[in-house]
Formats: sequence, structure tokens, C-alpha cells
Amino acid sequence: MDNLLDFNREQLTKYIEQFGHKPYRAKQLLRWIYFYNEDNFGAMTDVAKAFQNTLKEKANIKIPEINFDELSLDGTRKWLLNVGASNGIETVFIPEEDRGTLCISSQVGCALECTFCSTGRQGFNRNLTSGEIISQLWLANKLLRKQKNYAHLSLQKRIISNVVFMGMGEPLTNYNNVVHSLEMMLDDQVYGLSRRKVTLSTSGLIPAMDKLRIDCPVALAVSLHAPNNTLRDEIVPINKKYPIEELMSACARYIEYAPRDFVTFEYVMLKGVNDSKDQAKELINLVKDVPCKFNLIPFNSFSNSGYECSDRNTMIRFKEVLVDKGIITTIRKTRGDDIDAACGQLAGQVQDKTKRSKKISFVSNI
Repeated sequence: MDNLLDFNREQLTKYIEQFGHKPYRAKQLLRWIYFYNEDNFGAMTDVAKAFQNTLKEKANIKIPEINFDELSLDGTRKWLLNVGASNGIETVFIPEEDRGTLCISSQVGCALECTFCSTGRQGFNRNLTSGEIISQLWLANKLLRKQKNYAHLSLQKRIISNVVFMGMGEPLTNYNNVVHSLEMMLDDQVYGLSRRKVTLSTSGLIPAMDKLRIDCPVALAVSLHAPNNTLRDEIVPINKKYPIEELMSACARYIEYAPRDFVTFEYVMLKGVNDSKDQAKELINLVKDVPCKFNLIPFNSFSNSGYECSDRNTMIRFKEVLVDKGIITTIRKTRGDDIDAACGQLAGQVQDKTKRSKKISFVSNI
């Protein structure tokens, strides 16, 4: 059976044409699947019976099963989704007054081994398909519309206004599937999201960053976390392959095509590791040629992490050093930590294929 969530508009049109159905049927299908959140072909009332029968025989709309569905005290909601073979991915919805942000996963686990990240500690199993990526948005949208505080909203009113690729995995090591899902999110006949409201976070795979700025530029967030190569080599090992100075040049190149005129640098605050005033000053010199803003992220602890979060005063002093030099800097509000849904806490269920004792090869599939 072919999963229709794997098809973009052009592919879906070609798919149904092979069964003798008119191209306009693709538009009908897209509306039912993504606007009405319908996965039952028989319920698509303006679709001809013959076409419904073809779809029932040849295709499906495959949605992962839900293993856990948790709601935080602050309204954050997290799902653990079963993607087969005892593997689970985590998806998080973060409600705010002016927007609703869905944090989605791109891989089962992550191979990059950033030392402060719970996902990285779990190992890596496989890339998600484009259908598995887009299904997180599909499922969250459907379930949120049943949630008491959203049930009264019309279908025209977006609940999910922003999507961030900040869940499990390094998106750019799953390049083809991620870009395919991005194109669907941006398509007016699918979700019609603005490029400015879709953010991809990367640890800095430079060749893939350069390709993305041409293929499908969206808002970019870079997991920086250190002001120099020595420290970044230790806590973000991909830096050994793509050094920090080369990363800054890639960020500057990306801005030429990006929907926003800045890059967001994510910087997790680790007590006694990367949070001194001198390190803040070092950052200022590092990013002097890159229009940017900083998002300082309080470290969210997990078992045997080996790190502690910087105290509040240290984070404020660090922020002030950057702000004094004209760099927009915020301290991220921790959301969903009571259900392990905060940044760096997503671990899911991963049948690790990387074998942490072996050296990992950081190769993008572009």
C-alpha cells in the first residue's frame, strides 16, 4: 500500500493519473487530507465512489500509533509515536499567546552525539520518511482540534502556526526527506505555512546548509553552544569536521537567501563550561560578520548527563554582555519540563544501530 503522505502535489497528481483519474482529484484529496484531517477515503463525500474504491485498494494514509500522550501543567503537549520495530519518536506542541509551535522529529535518535543532549545519548536507528515527518503535523493538528480549549475553533483558524525541526535527530543528515516535507508544509494546497514560520535547526553540516539555501530556504537556527573550536569539538563533535569559522561563513551565505535577515544561534547554558563573561565576549567577536540573534537555553537535566544548568544570574550577566554590543538575545522560557518535553530532553525509544563504542561517520544523504 502506498502512503499518500509521502506524495507532494505533483507526485499525487501523477499517482492518480496512472489509475485513469483526472488531475483535479489530487486537489480534492489534498484538501480532505490536510484541511479536514481525514484519513478515511469513504468519508470524503465529494470524491467519486470509483475513485474511493481505487484508493482503498491501492493506498492508505498511514499515521503512527500513539504510545503516550502527555499534557504539561503549562499547556505543552507531548506525543510518543510508534514508528515500528520498537522505535518511537517524540513530537511536542508549545502553545503561546500569539502562536502555536510544533516541534517535530526528523530521525529515530541522532548520530551526532552532542554531549548535553538526551536524544544524542540514545544512539541512532534510522531516518524518518517524509510521510512520517509530515504525519506529526497531521496528527497533532487533528488531536489538538479535539482538545477542550481548541474544539470551538473553525478549521480556518490555525492552531499550529509555526513548525520547528528541533525534535529528535539532525534534520540535514536526512536531507531529501526533510526538504520534501518542508515543500509540503509551504505548499498552499497542503499547509500553506510561511517560510518565516518554519525553522530548521542544525548543528552545522555546511554542505547541506549550502544546498538548503538554494533548494528550500526556511528560517535557520544553528546549535552553536560554544565560542571556539576547542570547546565545541568537545560538546558538539561535528565541529571537528566543520570548524566554527567555516560555520560562520556558511551562515553568512545562507542569509543571502533566507526568509529572515538573521540566523538564530542556539546556546545551551552549561554551568562552568560555556557561561563565563569572557566566553560571551568571545562570541561577540565570532559572530561579528553574521547578522544574528542568540537564544540562550537553560540546560534541562537528564539522568547521568554530567552537566548542570547555569544559575539565573549567570545567564542574565551573559545575556547583558551580548545585548550591550547590540546583539538581540533572549533566555528561552523552559516549557514542558515536567513531562520531559523541554529542549534537549526528547529521547523517545531508539533501537540504537550506531553502537556508541564505534566511531560515527557524519555523512549527509544529499
